[in-house]
Amino acid sequence: MYHNPVLLKQSVDDLVTNPDGIYVDCTFGGGGHSREILSRLSEKGKLFSFDQDLDALKNTIDDSRFTLVNQNFRFLENSMLMYGFSQIDGVLADLGVSSHQFDEAERGFSTRNNAPLDMRMNVMQSLDAKRVINEYEETELADIFYHYGELREARKLARDIVHHRKTKTITTTEDLKKLFSYLPPHKVNKFYAQLFQAIRIEVNQELEALKEMLVQALNILKPGGRLVVISYHSLEDRLVKRFLKNGMFEGEQERDIYGNYKKVFELLKSKAIIPDDKEIEENSRARSAKMRTGIKV
Repeated sequence: MYHNPVLLKQSVDDLVTNPDGIYVDCTFGGGGHSREILSRLSEKGKLFSFDQDLDALKNTIDDSRFTLVNQNFRFLENSMLMYGFSQIDGVLADLGVSSHQFDEAERGFSTRNNAPLDMRMNVMQSLDAKRVINEYEETELADIFYHYGELREARKLARDIVHHRKTKTITTTEDLKKLFSYLPPHKVNKFYAQLFQAIRIEVNQELEALKEMLVQALNILKPGGRLVVISYHSLEDRLVKRFLKNGMFEGEQERDIYGNYKKVFELLKSKAIIPDDKEIEENSRARSAKMRTGIKV
């Protein structure tokens, strides 16, 4: 089951300004955002939706204006060129793991169920969580836990894992959790959420894919085209916020010949949009959501 899409009306309101336009939904999932976008388009409009998860293909929409692309959104630009479009009117990305993926216990995304260490959004890829946990060097694991999970005790966690796997392979989510059974009960839920997030980001190369998609979206958006991104944790949001402001992820922002900073986007709103209390009550996934919209200069 795919749950309700987050910030549905607000995101599509920001996105669709031309009913005859060409739009992309980077994260099709259950198709909630895509169906709403199609409802705003004329017969001339077109929507291309991306999803690397084979499960999402079952939700395809029977509409001549709609194309479902079974690809990671990091291939956005090449895919659109392949379909004959070098410029488009808008890009929407609702990031992170879908409720469906969390609810499918065997996928290994959830901290609630005992499942194989998998966490792959694309089940065809070779890298999974089991391989990360059992084959990565101790320093690599520590970096992942620190940078992607923001866990202060990253080095100790990596050391514990490497020590344990010398005698027994860590194959399930429960095997992994048992290594840290010494944690006080009031810290367990947050800790496991951060740990699983770190591993999942590494398995799916989520931040690298996000960077590539943002750069490509800028390349193919028409002037005045819109980029709408809904993120669910600070690592994603910081990348999106900086890119919309500076057109880059690190380093010094470019200046024009007069010494003024060069803008690539105008922000539609200065602050991120967050769901209201009613939406959070109806859809727990919305609790941490932040939406930012940029208009290409």
